[in-house]
Amino acid sequence: MRIVVDRSKCTGLGMCEAEAPDLFEIDDEGTLEVLDERPAEDQRAALKAAVEACPTEALSIAED
Repeated sequence: MRIVVDRSKCTGLGMCEAEAPDLFEIDDEGTLEVLDERPAEDQRAALKAAVEACPTEALSIAED
């Protein structure tokens, strides 16, 4: 699986970081950083929670 970010929708609110701090970080300028673009399967639940928590629907999961 792979994390997909629609940068045109992301506003840097940090809901993803709150749900999955091992996968996402909002930097000092409010820009989203994906810490692990291809997380392990055991992180799927946290990633799904982050995707669902995103108020701008900027995150999705791609299955490879």
